Amino acid sequence: MEQQNNKLHLAVSPETQMGKYANLAIIAHTQTEFIFDFASVMPAQKTANVVSRVILAPEHAKRVLLALQDNIRKYETNFGTIRIHDDNNPANSIPMSLGGGEA
Repeated sequence: MEQQNNKLHLAVSPETQMGKYANLAIIAHTQTEFIFDFASVMPAQKTANVVSRVILAPEHAKRVLLALQDNIRKYETNFGTIRIHDDNNPANSIPMSLGGGEA
């Protein structure tokens, strides 16, 4: 029995290849989708500029969660534990979120 080549090849434009820097993520959801806003905020600024928005179906959002957990586990195995600074701050209890919840 022949195995089929099911590899997915990604085409990435030069602009997309450069990526976007984000140091803040705001995650919200409705019954049918999860909305991820990635933003960049500078110190002492009151405005965060959204650099990218990704909208996913709930099943795909959970797949992203599982893939991220797996990648963090692999990263920490190779490079050590990722530490979150200021763990005593209650605002850090939901990392990279401004509360989430339904949009």
